Amino acid sequence: MSIFIMSDLKFTREHKWLRSNADGGITVGITDYAQQQLGDVIYVELPAQGDHIDADKDFAVIESVKTASDISIPLNGTVTGVNSRLDDEPELINDSPLDEGWLVRIETVDRDGLAELLDEDAYTAMLETLG
Repeated sequence: MSIFIMSDLKFTREHKWLRSNADGGITVGITDYAQQQLGDVIYVELPAQGDHIDADKDFAVIESVKTASDISIPLNGTVTGVNSRLDDEPELINDSPLDEGWLVRIETVDRDGLAELLDEDAYTAMLETLG
Protein backbone atom coordinates (compact mmCIF):
# COMPACT_ATOMS: atom_id res chain seq x y z
CA MET A 1 0.00 0.00 0.00
CA SER A 2 1.49 3.35 -0.98
CA ILE A 3 0.64 6.33 1.20
CA PHE A 4 1.14 9.83 -0.24
CA ILE A 5 2.38 12.41 2.27
CA MET A 6 3.57 15.99 1.89
CA SER A 7 6.11 17.43 4.31
CA ASP A 8 4.40 20.83 4.64
CA LEU A 9 1.47 19.25 6.48
CA LYS A 10 0.71 18.50 10.12
CA PHE A 11 -1.30 15.40 10.98
CA THR A 12 -3.68 14.22 13.65
CA ARG A 13 -3.68 10.66 14.99
CA GLU A 14 -7.16 10.37 13.47
CA HIS A 15 -5.75 10.84 9.92
CA LYS A 16 -6.64 14.46 9.24
CA TRP A 17 -4.10 16.87 7.76
CA LEU A 18 -3.70 20.60 8.35
CA ARG A 19 -1.68 23.00 6.19
CA SER A 20 -0.82 26.57 7.21
CA ASN A 21 -1.66 28.94 4.37
CA ALA A 22 0.23 32.07 3.40
CA ASP A 23 -2.74 34.21 4.50
CA GLY A 24 -2.53 32.82 8.04
CA GLY A 25 -5.44 30.44 7.62
CA ILE A 26 -5.38 26.65 7.75
CA THR A 27 -6.60 24.19 5.13
CA VAL A 28 -7.99 20.88 6.45
CA GLY A 29 -8.46 17.51 4.78
CA ILE A 30 -8.15 13.79 5.35
CA THR A 31 -5.03 11.78 4.64
CA ASP A 32 -4.38 9.33 1.86
CA TYR A 33 -4.50 6.54 4.44
CA ALA A 34 -7.94 7.70 5.61
CA GLN A 35 -9.41 7.83 2.12
CA GLN A 36 -8.04 4.36 1.39
CA GLN A 37 -9.71 3.02 4.53
CA LEU A 38 -13.02 4.69 3.62
CA GLY A 39 -13.17 3.39 0.06
CA ASP A 40 -15.06 5.24 -2.65
CA VAL A 41 -16.43 8.50 -1.26
CA ILE A 42 -20.01 9.16 -2.40
CA TYR A 43 -21.12 12.16 -0.29
CA VAL A 44 -19.59 14.92 1.81
CA GLU A 45 -21.44 17.14 4.28
CA LEU A 46 -19.45 20.27 5.13
CA PRO A 47 -20.16 23.26 7.37
CA ALA A 48 -21.08 26.63 5.90
CA GLN A 49 -18.67 29.49 5.52
CA GLY A 50 -18.73 31.50 8.73
CA ASP A 51 -19.58 28.51 10.94
CA HIS A 52 -17.53 28.03 14.10
CA ILE A 53 -15.62 24.77 14.58
CA ASP A 54 -15.03 23.62 18.15
CA ALA A 55 -11.89 21.62 18.87
CA ASP A 56 -12.46 17.87 18.80
CA LYS A 57 -16.14 18.28 17.86
CA ASP A 58 -17.53 16.88 14.60
CA PHE A 59 -17.88 19.51 11.88
CA ALA A 60 -18.27 17.39 8.73
CA VAL A 61 -19.29 13.93 7.54
CA ILE A 62 -17.76 11.87 4.75
CA GLU A 63 -19.85 8.98 3.44
CA SER A 64 -18.34 6.17 1.42
CA VAL A 65 -19.57 2.88 0.04
CA LYS A 66 -18.31 1.29 3.28
CA THR A 67 -19.22 3.71 6.06
CA ALA A 68 -19.85 7.26 7.22
CA SER A 69 -17.06 9.04 9.07
CA ASP A 70 -17.37 12.12 11.29
CA ILE A 71 -14.60 14.69 10.88
CA SER A 72 -13.09 16.77 13.69
CA ILE A 73 -9.81 18.60 14.32
CA PRO A 74 -8.06 19.60 17.55
CA LEU A 75 -8.40 23.36 16.92
CA ASN A 76 -11.11 25.97 17.35
CA GLY A 77 -11.75 28.09 14.30
CA THR A 78 -14.11 29.84 11.93
CA VAL A 79 -14.74 28.42 8.48
CA THR A 80 -13.44 30.86 5.85
CA GLY A 81 -13.74 28.56 2.86
CA VAL A 82 -15.49 25.35 1.86
CA ASN A 83 -14.52 23.06 -1.01
CA SER A 84 -17.82 23.31 -2.89
CA ARG A 85 -16.45 21.08 -5.68
CA LEU A 86 -17.05 18.16 -3.31
CA ASP A 87 -20.83 18.69 -3.69
CA ASP A 88 -20.66 17.37 -7.25
CA GLU A 89 -17.29 15.58 -7.12
CA PRO A 90 -16.93 13.81 -3.74
CA GLU A 91 -14.49 11.42 -5.42
CA LEU A 92 -11.87 14.21 -5.32
CA ILE A 93 -11.20 13.02 -1.77
CA ASN A 94 -10.12 9.66 -3.20
CA ASP A 95 -8.36 11.07 -6.25
CA SER A 96 -6.48 13.93 -4.58
CA PRO A 97 -6.86 13.82 -0.77
CA LEU A 98 -3.93 16.14 -0.05
CA ASP A 99 -4.70 18.71 -2.74
CA GLU A 100 -7.99 19.10 -4.64
CA GLY A 101 -9.89 17.00 -2.09
CA TRP A 102 -9.42 19.46 0.80
CA LEU A 103 -12.46 20.01 2.99
CA VAL A 104 -12.43 23.46 4.61
CA ARG A 105 -10.25 26.46 5.28
CA ILE A 106 -10.39 27.93 8.74
CA GLU A 107 -9.13 30.92 10.63
CA THR A 108 -7.98 30.14 14.14
CA VAL A 109 -6.48 32.00 17.06
CA ASP A 110 -5.29 28.66 18.42
CA ARG A 111 -2.21 28.29 16.19
CA ASP A 112 -0.24 26.91 19.13
CA GLY A 113 -2.29 23.75 18.76
CA LEU A 114 -0.53 23.10 15.44
CA ALA A 115 2.75 22.51 17.28
CA GLU A 116 1.16 19.58 19.09
CA LEU A 117 0.28 17.78 15.84
CA LEU A 118 2.43 15.13 14.14
CA ASP A 119 4.96 16.03 11.47
CA GLU A 120 5.49 13.81 8.42
CA ASP A 121 8.07 11.56 10.12
CA ALA A 122 5.94 11.01 13.23
CA TYR A 123 2.84 10.34 11.16
CA THR A 124 4.69 7.87 8.94
CA ALA A 125 6.02 6.09 12.04
CA MET A 126 2.48 5.87 13.41
CA LEU A 127 1.23 4.38 10.13
CA GLU A 128 3.94 1.72 10.26
CA THR A 129 2.56 0.53 13.60
CA LEU A 130 -0.86 0.02 11.97
CA GLY A 131 0.50 -2.65 9.64
